[in-house]
Amino acid sequence: MQKLLVSGIAALSLFASGSASAQDQDGPIVTGNRNAETADALKVREAIAYANPLPRGAPTQDYPLVAWCDALVTGHADLGDTLTDHAPEDVELVRLGRLEAQDFRSALAAAEPRQTAAAKAAAQQAAAAAKAQWAPLLASQDEAARSQSFGLFYGLPGRCEHAARRIRANITTPPATPAEVGLEAPAATN
Repeated sequence: MQKLLVSGIAALSLFASGSASAQDQDGPIVTGNRNAETADALKVREAIAYANPLPRGAPTQDYPLVAWCDALVTGHADLGDTLTDHAPEDVELVRLGRLEAQDFRSALAAAEPRQTAAAKAAAQQAAAAAKAQWAPLLASQDEAARSQSFGLFYGLPGRCEHAARRIRANITTPPATPAEVGLEAPAATN
């Protein structure tokens, strides 16, 4: 019995040490596996993302939208870099923002040869408009105001992720609607 107990404790300690080393790795802890996401699940998430309204000033076409999303998340990360009192969670937000912006830029670069001059111009205008929103904050000498603004940025619309994937993969068919993926539209109220 004692031999069995010792073997069990040894196995548990090996398991526990493996868990601790996994948590010591640099980077976010993955709680879901998007690689295992089914095509149907992705289609549902995309339908929901495209059904939600975009914020004021966001372009509706995918290529300009990704440029706008890139400029917004880059501006947020740039603002975070101006703060002198970096909380660990702020440093992580800046790091993740930079990764997200890099993903948007790679999608834009992959899709750029397929874009019309009008789409490229719309993307440049959208990015410039988003950058202009950050400019006064980035120029402000009031660190408390910059810090507060950094903390108030709630992120990007979910559609940004899907638009980047769609332009990267040259998906030109319209996204599914909520009704097409089996989600009922909300009842109209009068």
